[in-house]
Amino acid sequence: MSRPRSLLAPDATHLTREAARALADRVLGMSTATDTRVNITSGWQGNTRFAGGEITTSGGITDTIVSVTCTVGKKRASASTNVLDTESLQRTVATAMLLAKLSPDDNELMGELGPQQYTPVNAYIDKTADLTPEVRATAVKAVLAGAANGSGNLKDLFAAGFLDARAGAGAVATSKGLFAYHRQTAVDLSTTIRTPDGTGSGWASGGARDWSLLDPAALGQAAARKAVASRNPQAIEPGMYTVVLEPQAVADLIPQIAFGFNARNADEGRSPFSKRGGGTKLGEKIADERVTLYSDPSDPDLLASPHDGEGLPVQRRVWVENGVLKNLSYSRYWAARQGREPTGAGGGLGGGGGGGFGGGLPGGLKMVGGTRSIEELIAGTDRGILVTHFFYIRSLDQRTVMLTGLTRDGTFLIEKGKVTRALKNFRWNESPLLMLSKLDEVGKAERTATGQVMPSLRVRDFNFTSLSDAV
Repeated sequence: MSRPRSLLAPDATHLTREAARALADRVLGMSTATDTRVNITSGWQGNTRFAGGEITTSGGITDTIVSVTCTVGKKRASASTNVLDTESLQRTVATAMLLAKLSPDDNELMGELGPQQYTPVNAYIDKTADLTPEVRATAVKAVLAGAANGSGNLKDLFAAGFLDARAGAGAVATSKGLFAYHRQTAVDLSTTIRTPDGTGSGWASGGARDWSLLDPAALGQAAARKAVASRNPQAIEPGMYTVVLEPQAVADLIPQIAFGFNARNADEGRSPFSKRGGGTKLGEKIADERVTLYSDPSDPDLLASPHDGEGLPVQRRVWVENGVLKNLSYSRYWAARQGREPTGAGGGLGGGGGGGFGGGLPGGLKMVGGTRSIEELIAGTDRGILVTHFFYIRSLDQRTVMLTGLTRDGTFLIEKGKVTRALKNFRWNESPLLMLSKLDEVGKAERTATGQVMPSLRVRDFNFTSLSDAV
């Protein structure tokens, strides 16, 4: 007797290695282009949204998308479909070839790759793939129970949030004989809690490959405590303050540096790591010596795809080590031109060249932390501001990575090592790159999202420019 569809394991809905290879071989056999690449993304996504203390929507998508990239001489183009019958696949291949013939020559075009060797990465967790609507509803119930537990005697808190789970596989195959296949899961859960009077707001989130690493009740409790504590915020003058940034606030800023690691931008003078008069800052100190930032698909905290969208193997890359710029990110074209090793271009589950985490850095992103807890960072602060996270971040200057944005969902004044009162939110102008040269202390690192690990930080002279009435 078959189970109801909602109880079927979502991992039954993506292509196996054998099925993906057979599909790729079918498509490759339909092409007469000079070079052909097939990217397959196959999987399931389930989400549950809640607000006002109840579930408002629950949805699920199962899909397989085939993208065909054809090269004709020095011309290249792509076409995609999620209809997998022979006629539709043939039409997609024909469309890609026609578009390629109509395209201008690409003088930076690189031929498709042949067979490669990959480091196996086990990023697929059955518990995450089994997040059916019923299991997700139980998680929401736990968030709400945690919020009630963290609210003290305050009643009628408004709780909202979103749980998003994904499980699937990606494959890359070329007419040169390359085939790569990778499975992974991911789940992210966030919740916002507001007080009945509308003056207090708290927020918490978590993400991982493995659902068992998340604690929905603890997230609800943390958000509720922030909401209650942030009621009736008071204004203080904007200015330069010492800040204690929780890991999520750090995660809102540090990945913004990633575009600067692009080697071509740096070589051509368009990067914060370009030197005046030519050259790059490779090998130079760019941050406090306690800063080490790296990507590694095999790291247990990251577990990213071991290949990019072109099928290029992705290796561990240390971008900044003890404050020194150690590596830049090279596309295949720029690596060949500069005599360097290509680093890959992201691409997640076998997608095209883009879409990777961290502005094109494949392999996730991790900043090494210290040993101190957030409470210890607060205790060591004579006067400063505690920030939960940032919102509405926009770029002001790419050469310095100067950003602007707002604090949100819990901003507090620290006096003599203790949180003393809630503050109105601020607008700020700050560069995360310059911020890494103003560190007082680096706290413990923790997983802030799937494929991302960041520590808490205490930073001097963070620039708050004005007040905001937003909660």
